[in-house]
Amino acid sequence: MIETIVVIFIFSLITGALSGLILMLYKTHGYTWQQSQAIAEARRGIQTMVKEIREARIGEDGSYTIASTTDFQFSFYGDINRDSRIEKVRYFVEGSDFKKGVIEPVGIPAVYPTGGEKISILSHYVRNSPPIFRYFDENNQELPAPVRRRDTKLMQVYLVINVNPNKAPQDFVLSSMVQLRNLKREF
Repeated sequence: MIETIVVIFIFSLITGALSGLILMLYKTHGYTWQQSQAIAEARRGIQTMVKEIREARIGEDGSYTIASTTDFQFSFYGDINRDSRIEKVRYFVEGSDFKKGVIEPVGIPAVYPTGGEKISILSHYVRNSPPIFRYFDENNQELPAPVRRRDTKLMQVYLVINVNPNKAPQDFVLSSMVQLRNLKREF
C-alpha cells in the first residue's frame, strides 16, 4: 500500500513537472511567434514607407513636397497608388501603433480634405521613446524643428518593436535612411 502511494506521488510529481514544462514552452513559443510577426509587420511597413518617401513630389494644390516634420509624424505628397493623382500621405505613431494616413485630392483646383483621410495600421507594439523620424540636410547635419520642413533632404526612420517590454527578448530596432529624390540638391 505504501509503495503504491509513493509510486502515485512520484508519478504525480513527474506529470506535474512535464505539464509545467510543456505549458512554459507553449507560452514562450507563442510570445516568440508574436514578436517575430510584429517585427515582420514593422519591416514591411518601413519598406513601403521608404519607397513612397523616395518618390515624394509637389502636391496637386501646389503645396511643398513635405507637409509636416515632427519627431513622431511625417507627411508628404506623392503618387503612392500610381493613379496619376498626388495623395497626401502621413506616417505617425498613435499609442503603440505605427499608422499610415492617406488623403486623396478632391476637385480642381485640388484640395486635401482632412476628413477624407484613410488610416491603416502598419505595425503594432511600437515602443519608441527616441524620435521615430530624424531629419538631415544635404550635408548630413541633423536639422532642428524650425527648419526641418524646408531643408530636409535625408531622413532616418527608427522603430523600436517589443510585444511585451517586461519580457525577454528585449527591444528589436529597425532603422532605415531615406533620401527624398525630388529634393536632392543638384551639384
